[in-house]
Amino acid sequence: MSVIKKIEEYAEQKMLHSVTYLEDALVRIRAGKANVHILDGIKVEYYGSLVPLSNVATISTPDAKTITILAWEKSMIKTIEKAIQDSDVGITPENNGEIIRLGIPPLTEERRKQLVKLSRSEAENAKIGVRNVRRDANDSIKKAVKEGAPEDDGDETEAAIKKLHDKYIKKIDDVLLAKEKEIMTV
Repeated sequence: MSVIKKIEEYAEQKMLHSVTYLEDALVRIRAGKANVHILDGIKVEYYGSLVPLSNVATISTPDAKTITILAWEKSMIKTIEKAIQDSDVGITPENNGEIIRLGIPPLTEERRKQLVKLSRSEAENAKIGVRNVRRDANDSIKKAVKEGAPEDDGDETEAAIKKLHDKYIKKIDDVLLAKEKEIMTV
C-alpha cells in the first residue's frame, strides 16, 4: 500500500474521531430528561485520587425526571453530593442518607438557548478538528509527491480527502441538528 493511501486512511480515522468526540461531548449536555451521561464528567475523590463518579456508585434513571446515585460505600455520599454541587451540571442533589436523587427540572427557554449555543460551540470545535486533519493530510501528500510519489496519486488522494472532509462536516452538522432538536423540544 502506498504512502499516499495510508495518509488517506489515517485522515479518515482522525475525522471519524472528531465526530465521535462531538457525540460524546453532546451526550453530556442535558436536554430536559434524565440521562446518566450528564454526570460523566464528574470526578470524586476516592482514597486520595480523583475517579469518575461511576467508579464509586451505581447511577440509574428510575423515571424520565430523576437520576439516582447509590454510593457503594456510605462514607462516600457526602463526597459525591459535594462533587455534584461543585460541577457545572446545575442540579442540586437530594440526599436521604442512603441514596442521592437528582430531580431534573424542566429547562427554561433561556437555558435551552444556552445549551444550544454550547452544542454549537462543541460542533465548531469538531469541525476545526476535521479541517486540521484535511490540512495536515494535504501537507503530507504534497511532501510525499516531492519525495517521489506519483503526482496523479497525490491529486486523486487530495480529491478523496476533500470528499471525506465534506462527508464528516455534514455528519457533524447532522449530529448538531439532532441535538438542537432534542434540546428545544419541550
